[in-house]
Amino acid sequence: MSIDRNTLHAEMTAWRHDLHEHPEFGFEERRTSSFVAAKLREFGFDEIAEGVGGTGVVGTLKRGSGNRAIALRADMDALRINEQSDLPHRSKNPGVMHACGHDGHTTMLLGAAKILAEEGGFDGAVRFIFQPAEEWGKGALAMMADGLFERFPFDEIYGIHNMPGLGVGNFRTRPEAIMSAEDNFEITLTGIGGHAARPHWGNEVLVAACALVTNLQTIVSRRLDPADIGVVSVTELITDGTRNALPGLARILGDARSFSSEISETIEKQMRVIAEGTAATYNVKADVVYTREFVPLLNDPALTEEALAVARDLYGEPNVAIESKPMTGSEDFAQFLSKVPGCFVFLGNGEHSPPLHNPTYGFNDDGLLHGAEFYAGIARRRLRPS
Repeated sequence: MSIDRNTLHAEMTAWRHDLHEHPEFGFEERRTSSFVAAKLREFGFDEIAEGVGGTGVVGTLKRGSGNRAIALRADMDALRINEQSDLPHRSKNPGVMHACGHDGHTTMLLGAAKILAEEGGFDGAVRFIFQPAEEWGKGALAMMADGLFERFPFDEIYGIHNMPGLGVGNFRTRPEAIMSAEDNFEITLTGIGGHAARPHWGNEVLVAACALVTNLQTIVSRRLDPADIGVVSVTELITDGTRNALPGLARILGDARSFSSEISETIEKQMRVIAEGTAATYNVKADVVYTREFVPLLNDPALTEEALAVARDLYGEPNVAIESKPMTGSEDFAQFLSKVPGCFVFLGNGEHSPPLHNPTYGFNDDGLLHGAEFYAGIARRRLRPS
């Protein structure tokens, strides 16, 4: 029995608005998880596991006698941002909003769940993974540590993210590297603060910190091969000084992006050399903490072709393209791809959409069915009935 798509779109829009009104930060998605689990039960799912990796949900739908399984994944968490919109369904949780469209991602996967549960058209098992805490790169690892692959085995996995600036109904992806790793760093400079009128009585750190921020830019410009992609961004400079007191402590925070472990290691090594050298020049001490939060997202070439084929059937050849270059944003989905092959894709959120992580951003409901149909389409293509 085929679902009326107009009715489904109206339902999905209502679901999305409900989720947008009640955003939850990573590992706090209890209401969202309960909402998802309730919908899967309503759709008649064979298995529903809650609390996977803290607040994650995994639903399983089986049809036929096939022994293969694929996974479809959506992220559920919101960001600590105050929403600045006058939408009737704006956030009711002060200081938290769905500024990256995860409410739409969750809704698209729920739409696919309803389509496949009612219409079938596949032979095997489909795992519907609703992941917590994508924004800070901990949710996928938490689900994996909770036995995701052992408890709910699957052969390949697919995910979607919306893309502001790209027209609704447009599809983009690419084989191999499509999103970068993200490393975080914090450099602490320690000296002797004092009165602003007597800088020679101590070893203040602000001038050293300013010099270090500038010196860090030479890592990419002078230490990496120009053919390699790398980004080093200082995002915060915090001191314990005040208007008439020179600081004795400064913290420099930021992140670095790359597409290989070799480049990541080079960035860390050069950062430590530059931090220590700059600190010595200004007679202060430097301590560097460098962590790796996201791994590069690498699409399987063969499965990328499969995803492109589904997209061409759904959206038409003119609306489907291969990205010419990888992007330096990061995505927790990469952790799953480090274990099984799969493909991550982008769907347009509208040419005039505000950017992601902006307080005025909103997911475009016109794209909900596009995502649901893609998920259902890839499941049917990869689990074709014999």
